[in-house]
Amino acid sequence: MKRLLLILLLLATTITLMTAQNVRRTRRGIILVDTGMVIRAIEPYRGNPDNGVGYAGIVNKYKQKFPHVNVYCMVIPNAVAYYCPDSVQSWTSAERPAIMDILSKLSADVQAVDIYDTLQAHATEPIYSRTDHHWAPLGAYYAASHFAQVAGLEFKELTAYEPRIIHNFVGSMYTFSRDKAVKNAPEDFVYYVPRDSDFTATHVTYKRQSKKVGRKRWRRFLTASEPETFSFFRPYEDGDGNAYCTFMGGDTNTTSVTTAIRNNRRLLILKDSYGNALPSYLFSSFEEIHVVDCRYFLQNMVDFVNNHAITDILFANNLIHASMEKTCQAYERYLTQKPTMQHEIQ
Repeated sequence: MKRLLLILLLLATTITLMTAQNVRRTRRGIILVDTGMVIRAIEPYRGNPDNGVGYAGIVNKYKQKFPHVNVYCMVIPNAVAYYCPDSVQSWTSAERPAIMDILSKLSADVQAVDIYDTLQAHATEPIYSRTDHHWAPLGAYYAASHFAQVAGLEFKELTAYEPRIIHNFVGSMYTFSRDKAVKNAPEDFVYYVPRDSDFTATHVTYKRQSKKVGRKRWRRFLTASEPETFSFFRPYEDGDGNAYCTFMGGDTNTTSVTTAIRNNRRLLILKDSYGNALPSYLFSSFEEIHVVDCRYFLQNMVDFVNNHAITDILFANNLIHASMEKTCQAYERYLTQKPTMQHEIQ
């Protein structure tokens, strides 16, 4: 009996040590989870709840500003919500309560798009990248499906899309963590292109520029291009760490898509980079889709909504961005700023 107890004690100790070795914090607080078969790097959530209240407030303000428009709020969970081991939950703040707090503060005429449980139901699938801070395109598909249901729109099954694969993808989490275990654990980046979809896309691109004024002082500007037609999907070679930028070429643009659908529904997506993966799943749901980033926009939002006869506005920010004061400040500024081709930034 004593020998059996000793064996059990040694086994328990071994398991504990293995757990401690397989979960660790790296540079910038990135949580590295090594199951022995899979490496996953996770960004912790450290959001300020007060800023979440502000985010709900700006969503409500847009509804007040555009009472004739359907306004939706999708707060996107980060990977830490689903993949952080129980043993190190103290290394991050809980995301589910923060998301529910934002959604609970929306006005009655704003439609909440609560995708938390939708993604939870698919958490065993590759809905988040292991080596990048973004969700994977598959996660965005499930979120878009939920949104279409809330908005009462047609939505195509995943079989209506052609999967394309970028092999040996290692994303931003290696840059963040500088941990070689992430670099040595590449994954497939799989995105989905709609089959037999007739659409045209145009965009205004933005560039950050600096001008020297004086001996030591520089002024920074955001400059907009003229609108031009482009391919919505940008191909990347295997091993390219920028693969997530396949959607619209990344964040630094305002994109407009005209589809073959004729239902008089025109969508404006207000987003951070997580939102980049959403529009292409909605080409069969809206007549037009316009995409504005919370960091790059030099037009006036009121004019933009009116000129494009927008019928639906979807706020689609991940929780970390929704908890940042500067996200709310940007959306607030967009309502009143004067249209310009160049804007000085701090």
